[in-house]
Order: sequence, then structure tokens, then C-alpha cells
Amino acid sequence: MSGWLRLPAAYADAARRSVRVTVAAGAGFYLFLYGFGQTVAATYALFGAVALGGLSRIPGTGRQRAVVLLRGLPVAWLLVVVGTFLAVRTASAVAGMLVIGFALAFVAVGGPRPAGAAPGLQLLYILPSFPPYAPDTLDERLTGTTVGIVLLILAEATLFPDPPTLPYRELAARAADVAERCAGELARAPYALSQEAGDAAGAAARSLRPSRVPEAERPAGPGVRSRALAHTGLAARTLLNRLHRLPAPPPGRTPADPALDLLRAVGRSAADSAAQLRGTPEAGTGTGAATGAGVQTGTDAGAAHAGLVGARAALAAGPTRAADPSTLRRNASLLELADAALVLSTAVGLAVRGRSPGFAPPSGRFWYADMRAPQLWWRRLVGNTGSRSVFFQNAVRISLALAAARAVAGLDTLPHGFWAMLATLTLTRTTLDATRAGIKQAVAGTLIGALCTAGVLALVGTDTTVYAAVLVPLLLITFTVGPVKGLGWAQAFFALVVSLVFAQLAPATWRLAEVRLLDVLVGSAIGAVFGLLAWPRGARREVRESSAVLLRSAAEAVVAAASTIAAGGVRDPGSPPRHAALRHALVLAESAYAQFLSEPRGPAAEEKARSTDWQAVLLTGHHTLWGADRLLAPPPAPGEGPAEPVLMASLDPEAAAALTRHGDRVAARMLRLATLLEANGDPGDAPDTPYASPEGTAPDGTPGRYYAADTWLDALLTDLDRITDAGRDALRAP
Repeated sequence: MSGWLRLPAAYADAARRSVRVTVAAGAGFYLFLYGFGQTVAATYALFGAVALGGLSRIPGTGRQRAVVLLRGLPVAWLLVVVGTFLAVRTASAVAGMLVIGFALAFVAVGGPRPAGAAPGLQLLYILPSFPPYAPDTLDERLTGTTVGIVLLILAEATLFPDPPTLPYRELAARAADVAERCAGELARAPYALSQEAGDAAGAAARSLRPSRVPEAERPAGPGVRSRALAHTGLAARTLLNRLHRLPAPPPGRTPADPALDLLRAVGRSAADSAAQLRGTPEAGTGTGAATGAGVQTGTDAGAAHAGLVGARAALAAGPTRAADPSTLRRNASLLELADAALVLSTAVGLAVRGRSPGFAPPSGRFWYADMRAPQLWWRRLVGNTGSRSVFFQNAVRISLALAAARAVAGLDTLPHGFWAMLATLTLTRTTLDATRAGIKQAVAGTLIGALCTAGVLALVGTDTTVYAAVLVPLLLITFTVGPVKGLGWAQAFFALVVSLVFAQLAPATWRLAEVRLLDVLVGSAIGAVFGLLAWPRGARREVRESSAVLLRSAAEAVVAAASTIAAGGVRDPGSPPRHAALRHALVLAESAYAQFLSEPRGPAAEEKARSTDWQAVLLTGHHTLWGADRLLAPPPAPGEGPAEPVLMASLDPEAAAALTRHGDRVAARMLRLATLLEANGDPGDAPDTPYASPEGTAPDGTPGRYYAADTWLDALLTDLDRITDAGRDALRAP
């Protein structure tokens, strides 16, 4: 019998939240209204719980939301106080709505949780900003708000716990475990990955895509740890891919000791990274068992990292010319592998320890490592103040719409103007299409709700006992059905809820439904106007454009690096950083991707967002920049490295031509993909023309730096394959 009583997953999740909101809102409302006879406190208790529990969409489990609500309680007090005093005049209320509305919407730059809490905080400011101007009731307003939010915090933390989600750190730790296992298999005969290990590497890499991770666990914040955790995911995906595609040694030949030592060092470093991410005292928890000894994560946190640096230097210091090109090519792949493992180790240290990873991170790759939280927040805020920032666009759109709605309501021609502002807040979307669709559903739902409300009020009259009895089940239905069935259903039920609430606060007639419908129509019109005028495109378009710019800049860097390596010349360790355009494009693309992750989306849009592996685009940009910098830097030397510029000889004409052609082909593919993104095409439509440089295109005696550059270009093609393959997989899906 229990089978047919089991709710679908979407309804079960909505029902859990509905029970929490209903318990908090109903308990506070009934306590103050019927227990103490305080209508103001009752109103604020109910709307405090409804705002942050029903209107807000804070991602995460109940306990995670409870923490966010507890931290936001002082902000709620401040909003109620400011709204109360600015309501003295329409002009001050409109100005406050403009400034505070912008600030609350713009705080979404901090990640999915601030973005989810913003609508509820907006409502907590809207509620006291309407007449009557009654600062003498501030104590009741604050008391009701506090009780409503505290009850919601208790409900979120204790009632019907949500299924636990897997933190991004644990996903990265599992990926590091798989990397340790793969490195262990590659370091022993037959020096190749088993099918099982290869499949595990692919699955672990795919699990790190933020679009496949619960919204609350996505590393999209501006702080050091969040940025480093995002880089951890990039580095882990790169490392797993490099391990999966490592060329096999020539048949019948055992790899040299430096190559095996490097693979063992990669395994130790990956195990240490997994242990740090889990906070366990000892590494070596994976199944690969690259070595028998664990690595302590306390004072010896940098031991595995230092061992990997030494193993990489030993391999790089080996013969730079050989009669067998396959050996040099495999060594170049091993150096690429070591580079990914070093990036992973550094990113994990920063993600776990913040500004003290246990060793000095490269300043170029991890520019944020030495910055404090206020600096990083300031950079995120300043970086999103332009017209291309979706956060800025959305904040301007919402603040202007709310200010306009408040101005219209302040003309005394719009009764219950609070409802008009609530409609404006809930219907102003980041894209015009979403706004248009939302208005149609909202008006239809409100019309149905208004008709039902008019019938109930006409039949029941002023008998508040009926309204009090019906309110709780109606709240349960509203917050269970609304989030699943869509905006039209939510508006229909919410129209009934609000009407029953106000009917208990003061005598009401069937004309209350007429007022509610009028307010929604006015609010919808205001939301539509500003949705049309203020950048109605959303974050998806911006992430496409910034990704296209990134790929074009990467193509320029690839061509420049390949030609520079082929021509030779002076390499100066003190020269200024190269590829400034690529660095700038990478910062813009990361910012747009963070916006994309934080933009509210429905289930259908969320599923569509997974069709393109945008993280793979960022990975390609990082790999282009880091690889070019590494290949164009002076070669490592014992001790502190070269203090003087180094003159590198040009490549043999045949090798130089082969390398230049390879760079041109990689750049051409980047440009084709950039053009497709700019044209709003799907990456799965990109021509499937993978290119791998055949061995033997360079004459015997070609130096190892040719093979290092050639291997880097091959790896970039693999990165591009990951972008287009994600699109093709989405097109094949039913």
C-alpha cells in the first residue's frame, strides 16, 4: 500500500519545504493574532517565513538553508528598520527601493545561496515600506519578523531532513582517488590502464562538471577557497584526462626509472590531495596504492608536492634528443601529466587552507592566493559593474521595476500596492521570453485565484474561524503544488492564501479579489516593460559570447606560441607576462560562468544548461595559457633556475613547419567553435574533425621541446573534443 502513497521526487522535495514553511508561518501568525491580538506582529511573522521559505529559493539541504537564514537575520532586521522609516514619504520610499533593491539583487555575485535568498530579503524590505508610516510599531514588526524567521530556521533544521548531497570537495577527492589508482596502474606492468580504470576516470571527470552538481555545492563564490575549489575541479578533470590518454611505451620496452618515478609521485600527490580534501590525517586512501606510505597532511602537507616537483625536474633534465621520437613524445606527455598534478596539488592546498597552502603557489596561475576576502569581494563587485554583467543587468532591472511599482502605488490610486510590487518582484525575469511566459501564467493563475477568492469571501463573509481553519491546508497545497506545477498554479493558490490572511486581519468582501487582480496586472505590466528595456538576454548569452572571445584569444596564443618555439630566440625569465588578451578573456569568461551558475532557472532550463560543457571551455583557456607560459619560459635548471636570459636555437625547418601547421590547425578549430558559439549554435553541431599529429613528422635529433609543444597541441585538441562531445551527447539524448 505504501507504493501508491509514495510521492514523485519533485513533489516530495516540495512537500518537505512546504511543511517547514507552513509550520513556521502558521505558528507565528496564529500565535500573535489569536494569542496576543497583535495584527502587525502576526503579519510580519507570516510574511517573514513565507519570504525566506517560500519566495526565496536558497539551494541546499534544510540544515544548510538554516545556516544561511541565521546569518541573514541581522540583514532582515536592518531592512525592516530602514523600510519603516523611509515610508514617511513616497519619494524617500522610491529612492530606498531603488538603492536597496539594487544592492539586494547585486549581492547575487556572491554565489547561488545569496542569489537564492535575495528575493525573500526584497520582500522583507517591501513590506514595511508601504503606508501607514508607523515607526511606533517597529518593535512589533521586528518581533514578528524575528519569530517567523527563527521558527523557519528551527523547521529547516529539524523537520523532514533532506537527502544529503555530495559536496564538491568529496567529488574532487573521489576524482583524486581515481587518479591515484590510474597512476599506480601506469607505473607497473603492463604500464597501461585497464578498461575499468579508464571508465572510472571518465565518470569521475564528468561528475566534476558544475552543471551536474547540486546548486548549493557549486564553487561559484568570490573567496579564495571557492575559487581554488573551482580550479581543483578543472585540474582534476585535466589530470584524469591526461592519465587516460598517456601514450603507451614502445612494445617490449620498460619505461625508464625517471618516468616511473614521476608516475609514482603523481599517485602520491593525488592521494595527498584526496586526504586534504576529506580532512583525513593520512593519505593513501585510494585503491591505486601507488606507494605503500601515506603522506601526512599536517606539517608535511607540501611533501608530496615537493616530491612531484623533484620527479618532474628529474624527467625534464633527461636527454633532450633521442633516436626514438616515441620516447620523447611520451616524456612530453608525462610532463603535461605532472603539470596537471601540480596544479591540482596547489589548488587543493588553497581550497583547504585558504591563503596558506603549505608552499608558494605560482602567482600567475593562482593570482588570488595572496588576496584577502574583502579584496576578492571588491574585485568580484567591480568586475560586475559593467553593462555586460548579468548580475548588474538583473540588479538594475529589478531595482528600476520595484521603484516604478512603488511610485505607482504611492499615488494613492492603487489599493494594496504591496501586491503589485510582489507581482513585479516575482515576474521580473532575466530574459524577455521568460518574463513574457511568466506574465501569461501569472495573469491566468491570478484570474482563477481571484474568482475562487471572490466566491469564498462572498459565501463565508466575516467568519474568521473558517479562514483560520482553511489557511494551514491551503498553505501546504500552495507551497507543494506551486513549485512543481509552475507560476500559474502558484499565483492561483497564493492569491487565495493572501486573501484569507487579510480577511483575518480586517473585514473583507469579494471586492478584495478584484483588487488583487488589478494589482497583479499592474505589477506584470511594469515587470514586462523593464524586462524588455533592460538587457533581456540572461546569462546564457553572455557565457556564450565570453567563451567565444576566450577561444579566439586562445587561438591567437596558440599560433604565437607555436611560431615562437619554432623560431627560437631569447627567453628572459624577467620578461613581463605574455598573452595579456588571453588572461583578460579568461577572467571575463570565469566571471560569466559564475553568473551562469547563479542565475535562477527552472528544471527544463537547468537540464538544457547541461548540454554544453562550459567548464571545458574554461579548461581549454587555462590549458592554453599555462602550457604556453611553460613552453616559452626558460628551461629548468638545478638550484634556483637561470638568472640570465637563455638563447634557444630555432628548430630544424622540417620540424618548425610541422609544428607551425599543427598550431594553425588547433587555432582554426578554436575559431570555428568560437564562430559557432557566437551564432548561438550548439557545440554538438561543430564539425567532427579531430586531428592528431602523426609521429615521425620531425627528423631524428629533433629536440624535446618540439615534442613538448606538439603534445601540448594534441592535448588542446582533446580539450576541444570534450566541448563538442558534450553537445553531441546532449543531441543524442532522448
